[in-house]
Amino acid sequence: MNDDDLKRQAAEAALEYVESGTVIGVGTGSTADRFIDALARIKSKIDGAVASSESSAERLRSHGIPVLDLNDVGDLPLYVDGTDEATRHLQLIKGGGGALTREKIVAGASRKFVCIAHEAKLVDVLGDFPLPVEVIPMARSFVARQLVKRGGWPVLREGFVTDNGNVILDVRGLKILEPARLEADLNDIPGVVTNGIFALRPADVLILGTPDGVRTLT
Repeated sequence: MNDDDLKRQAAEAALEYVESGTVIGVGTGSTADRFIDALARIKSKIDGAVASSESSAERLRSHGIPVLDLNDVGDLPLYVDGTDEATRHLQLIKGGGGALTREKIVAGASRKFVCIAHEAKLVDVLGDFPLPVEVIPMARSFVARQLVKRGGWPVLREGFVTDNGNVILDVRGLKILEPARLEADLNDIPGVVTNGIFALRPADVLILGTPDGVRTLT
């Protein structure tokens, strides 16, 4: 099985968590796209979805799934999204697709966060994948200096602007041994909108696609 098959396998398994008559949160990226495609088959079961990015909103609409504003629906029963790295403690690095802030907002507004991925995303320690940090443009250089002080090597994501109008610094060289502490510390740097560590609000369920079938961690 290739990576796309494993992503699709995990996405299909996540359909089990979708309840009738609800509005659900949907993430961003290639694995989330597989979930949106699968969700289209049962779209009559839900009242709509809250998207974590404009690209996901467009894909949902293309399948005829109503896209709603989080401000209009309040708390959500379910959020489904992919990840760039995950640990057995269900702590994550997300933001490779650049939607980390909206992803974190929708995850925070959801009672259950189901993360879907292929098995290669499971790691012992976060940090091999460069940590995305969304930054207000005028603070880019200042934030980069603060990240260097913390042992990171920040690189501007060239030619990319988030849906919020900000830039992203991808930080290499971090071994994230205390994810929740580092998440809070980085978010306290003036000019940082948020960073891609999901530890203060980790996933509740991690579904991994493997050649031997779906593996679920809780």
